[in-house]
Amino acid sequence: MIYELRAYTLMPGTQGEYLKLNQEIGRPVRGDAYGKLEGSWTTEIGLLNQFVHLWSYASFEERARLRGELAKNREWTEGYLPKIRPMLLAQENKLLSEVLPLQPPGTAGHVYELRTYRTHVGKTPEWLGHFKAIMPVREKYSRRVGLWQTEVAQLNEAVHLWAYRDLNERAAVRARALQDPAWQAFVAKTAPLLTEMRSVVMNPAPASPMR
Repeated sequence: MIYELRAYTLMPGTQGEYLKLNQEIGRPVRGDAYGKLEGSWTTEIGLLNQFVHLWSYASFEERARLRGELAKNREWTEGYLPKIRPMLLAQENKLLSEVLPLQPPGTAGHVYELRTYRTHVGKTPEWLGHFKAIMPVREKYSRRVGLWQTEVAQLNEAVHLWAYRDLNERAAVRARALQDPAWQAFVAKTAPLLTEMRSVVMNPAPASPMR
């Protein structure tokens, strides 16, 4: 299983129209016939005016085949893409390999935090090993949705997704985790492996399977 994380930066003021077109045209046309949509979001804190969507495929080869089929779909290429392209300022795409299984929340009503950690060259496997080992401690406080490693695009990155009821819960959870001696030991051990840490807080888009 591989995952594709796409982030589209929209022109300011166009997000509402983009989401409407995505919900009314894009999702019905594409469905899950060309890759499975795991979730889609709009950014609330971090880089604004972004639409972030996560897709899963059985393999790199299957992704290439399905995207080739999508490019032949005239409802997509003529009925949808020409409407949304004038709203796009930039597009970013990452192909990710799964480190821990995806576990979407079973209920609605969440905010999501997407965290991207870049390590020193060659240190991502070591960081991920420590992170997987500490996960039972960290998940006492909040639910991990996904954990991946970049395979195509910016390398030496670990990407993880978290779900919270709201921003107040996120703040409280992170405060409690930082007081845990086991988590403190993990941070002290792994911080020297990192060169950059980025975080974006997101809200589910209207057509997102994760709510």
